[in-house]
Amino acid sequence: MALARLAVAVPLLFAVSVVVFLLGAASPFDPVYQYYGTRIFTAAEADVARTREQLGLDEPIWRQYLDWAHGALTGDWGMSRSFGQPVADVVAERLPWTLLLAGTGLTLAVLIALTLGVVSAWRQGGWADRFVVTAAHALEGLPTFLLGLGAIAAFAVALPLLPAGGVADATGETGFGSTLRHLALPALVLAVSQLPWLILTLRQQLLVAFADDHVTAARARGLPERTVVLRHGLPAALLPFVTTVGTRLPELVTGVVLVEEVFSWPGVAGAMVRAGLNVDYPLLVALTLLATGAVLAGNLLADAAVLLIDPRTSPRR
Repeated sequence: MALARLAVAVPLLFAVSVVVFLLGAASPFDPVYQYYGTRIFTAAEADVARTREQLGLDEPIWRQYLDWAHGALTGDWGMSRSFGQPVADVVAERLPWTLLLAGTGLTLAVLIALTLGVVSAWRQGGWADRFVVTAAHALEGLPTFLLGLGAIAAFAVALPLLPAGGVADATGETGFGSTLRHLALPALVLAVSQLPWLILTLRQQLLVAFADDHVTAARARGLPERTVVLRHGLPAALLPFVTTVGTRLPELVTGVVLVEEVFSWPGVAGAMVRAGLNVDYPLLVALTLLATGAVLAGNLLADAAVLLIDPRTSPRR
């Protein structure tokens, strides 16, 4: 299974890089105009032409792609025109912040979903079940950016409990405590945006598991209900739950981009938006491939988790 995913990953990443270059070529924005900014109106035509040549923009798009691909394969991802520094440096500066936000958000989503999903299925038909299911369905149609703005209005403006954005206090403090305070709200918003599907999947699978013979037999033996739910019902429901987590990874990547923009989080989202507006091919392709690779790696990890939970799913059996 892992080898099959790796075999698919290489041509997929190649196709993504080609598509990004083609979309950039079809963009109405001229990279040189974006590079100059307002200075383009006073720049001499000879200077503009020389800049276009220096940036390699006078070459046809296929030649630009081959030059980029050759550099990428040798470890040189090129220079970011929008940041004026190597693409590798831009990614290295911003990627840890994105990984921190995405990892924390996903961890919170899984923990909250496990708790609420178990409570909802355990108390099926009760007030807790009705509240959880209603809230989950209500959150399904709520855009992530709107959820983020609502969280800022509630917890940073009306009740100034948490910072509204950034990673440093007004005093410039950037220690562990400051980072944790600034991380809390965007990570929670990211987690909540993924909760509906995780909770509803776990609840449904638990209800199915509760009707299985081994759970019925456990109840017939007089085992405590807590033991029946957590040790007999929950393990049977974890397999589809983990699979659902894997299928939600593309949405998680999109959610991270939106949350970072809303909360001014210094991750790769701002760089991606800036690269898109400036038609910054090297940076735009690198970040798009990074996002694609993250989804592929996450699906691979989800497959590995499924095998650990139930080795019978191995294709060799």
